[in-house]
Amino acid sequence: MSDADRVVILGGHGKIALMAAPKFKEAGYSVDSVIRNPDQSAEVEAAGANAVVLDIESAETDKLAELFTGAKAVVFSAGAGGGNPDRTRAVDLEAAKRSIDASAQAGVDRYVIVSYASAGVDLDRVDPESSFYPYVEAKHGADEHLRASSLNYTILGPGGLTSEPSTGSVLLADDSGDVDGTTPDSDTRVTSRELVADVMTHVIANDAAKRETVNFYDGDTPIAEAVK
Repeated sequence: MSDADRVVILGGHGKIALMAAPKFKEAGYSVDSVIRNPDQSAEVEAAGANAVVLDIESAETDKLAELFTGAKAVVFSAGAGGGNPDRTRAVDLEAAKRSIDASAQAGVDRYVIVSYASAGVDLDRVDPESSFYPYVEAKHGADEHLRASSLNYTILGPGGLTSEPSTGSVLLADDSGDVDGTTPDSDTRVTSRELVADVMTHVIANDAAKRETVNFYDGDTPIAEAVK
């Protein structure tokens, strides 16, 4: 297997990343999963990935570019987990931006980031005093930085994440997270984490949805039919 068949996942111990690693392996890729805590290495490797210990919160662009060089794609599935606005900005925005710049510097054209379905509009409709607002700012800023880059990106916008198994089928939403101009009810605006891993694998393995945002919930349309 050549280095060009390598995918680098940032946030490698996250639930989505742990589900994505074996899917990438099955699709013929090797996986470098980047983690901050070396104690997580065994779980990452059990998922079929190579554990790379690197704190992306402090890693400079050059260090990230060194890791990315020669890879097929970079996937940003990291997050501070909310609760601390400073860490949210440091990880979900600043580290994401450095990884985007590093991907371009390393000549890795394919980049996939996990955002959320209404990140494109929430900056204007979420109360700046809300505890959720720093996350909105971070995800919106990272997505905009990626759109302004030269990379062949895909922004994945799931709804509320669940632990349900993936059905392999999606319901596509627009830039506001709406479906057919209507805001779905809360039971509809959910996305299985495993489905996110499936879509992530699909867009890289099939060169699908380049320079596109894909907002989606659990649905009835097979991924390959919906995301091209």
